Amino acid sequence: MEHIAVMTAQEVKAWLDRGDDFLLIDVLPVDSFEKRHLPGALNVPAHEDEFLERVERLSDAEKGKTIVVYCSSHECSSSPMAANKLAQAGYNAVYDYEDGLAGWISAGYDFA
Repeated sequence: MEHIAVMTAQEVKAWLDRGDDFLLIDVLPVDSFEKRHLPGALNVPAHEDEFLERVERLSDAEKGKTIVVYCSSHECSSSPMAANKLAQAGYNAVYDYEDGLAGWISAGYDFA
């Protein structure tokens, strides 16, 4: 298993507020994404066969592109799985916002 950096809600919010250049990917199923997601997030469900291909298109196949993935909560295994897939595919700036939607709610931040 690759070592993936973990982020907090406050760190993700700071990156969004500053307008940092990164891909924020909600790896939950489409129906969850349509209900609510973090501002600026893109939806690429981790369990889709096309996961890596879709991220490759979004990142312009730039392996150094900063990518933050998240799912529903710390208990959800989708974002760690997605982060590991990306790291194994050669992406070297992958972060897991592991508290996900639950952490965003706890922090009191707005959804898109």
